[in-house]
This record gives sequence, structure tokens and C-alpha cells, in this order.
Amino acid sequence: MSEKAWTEIPIAGIIEEAGNAQTYETGSWRTYRPVWDSEKCIHCLSCWIACPDSSILVKDGKMTGIDLTHCKGCGICAFECPDKITAIEMKLETDIADD
Repeated sequence: MSEKAWTEIPIAGIIEEAGNAQTYETGSWRTYRPVWDSEKCIHCLSCWIACPDSSILVKDGKMTGIDLTHCKGCGICAFECPDKITAIEMKLETDIADD
């Protein structure tokens, strides 16, 4: 892929092709990682609704995990998880051993 000349770049850097965010793996930006406890989860999907990166994985109306390749670690999912449940906890990346 060659660099574009300034005349080829859309005004204000507008993204002209839909769906291209999937190709950018932004998970390495994180300082905190959401850790999901499937035993506590009641599948209310509040986290899925609130996630700005569409990183909450859902199948058949139930949460199945977190897409850590695209999750930037903002913590909105953990914040939106009901207080009595707390199925998502934010932990420092440096404190988590890679799976």
C-alpha cells in the first residue's frame, strides 16, 4: 500500500468506505482490560449496548466474550454492568498473564 498524495486524501480525513474499522486492530492501545466472569453474567447486554467499539461478543442473545483485538479498554462495559452483578472487571494489562 503506497502513501497517498495530499490531493488524494478526503477533506477532513473522512472515511469513505463503510466497515473499514474492522481492519484496524486497536486492542494494543489498552492500559486496562475488561475481564468477564461468565458465572456472574446475567446476559442483560447493557455492556453490548454501551460499548463504543462493538467489542462485546453476543450469540443467540447471550454474551459470549470480549473481542480484545478491538477493545481499547475504556471501561464503559464494566461501568454499565449492574452493581449487584459486576460480571466485568477492569484490570491492568500488566497484571494479567496472556492466555
